[in-house]
Amino acid sequence: MAREFLATLLGLGRVKRLLSADHFSVDGTLIEAWASMKSFRRKDGSDEPPGPGRNGERDFRRDKRSNETHASTTDPDARLFRKANGQESRLAYLGHALMENRNGLIVDAQMSHATGTAERETALTMIERSRKPGKRVTLGADKLFDAAPFVTELKARQITPHIAINGTVSKLGKPRKTAVDGRTTRHGGYAISQRIRKRIEEAFGWAKTIGGIAKLKVRGLARADAAFTFRMIAYNLIRIPKLIAQPT
Repeated sequence: MAREFLATLLGLGRVKRLLSADHFSVDGTLIEAWASMKSFRRKDGSDEPPGPGRNGERDFRRDKRSNETHASTTDPDARLFRKANGQESRLAYLGHALMENRNGLIVDAQMSHATGTAERETALTMIERSRKPGKRVTLGADKLFDAAPFVTELKARQITPHIAINGTVSKLGKPRKTAVDGRTTRHGGYAISQRIRKRIEEAFGWAKTIGGIAKLKVRGLARADAAFTFRMIAYNLIRIPKLIAQPT
């Protein structure tokens, strides 16, 4: 229902004129699940509490927990995840958004399990849903998307990868290899995509601070997906009247 609502909104004549059909950006953001770390228990039941109303003794420093061996009893769809090194792990989902680059409107949104590959996998799904079949488009993204299999897949689908290069330097002083070559980065459009793609953070920021979705109030992937998509719709609904009112 949420995705149909978004498609209907973007299909309106006055709105459709605001959208780019050639240039897009994608990104993901961490959304905290409505589940506590105490609910993250072993799947085999070996750490169940000793009785009603009591929590079992837990040594969180020594207890190794992973999504393979543990699951939340409150929200089984939530996954233990951290967005970057140095950040704490938490039970979460990943919210993904696809933005058109002309006016920064969100043209597709989706929630997924929080995994290391979810952002790239969902990006492929969303760009295929949003572009015209077979049409060559550009896709801007941050350096997390600079993975050879992903870039190769984009090229095979006639999608130009305007992706930030992950120039991480190894301990030996060698920069990490990238699949984004000079034939792409030398064009002026690449620099424009890199500048505009950051606007997608405005939608995430609004959804978390104003839309109240920094931490979910629902459980399960389906409900989380709907809650996130409706926030992206609300962000568009606030911006569209202002864009329509601007002189052409």
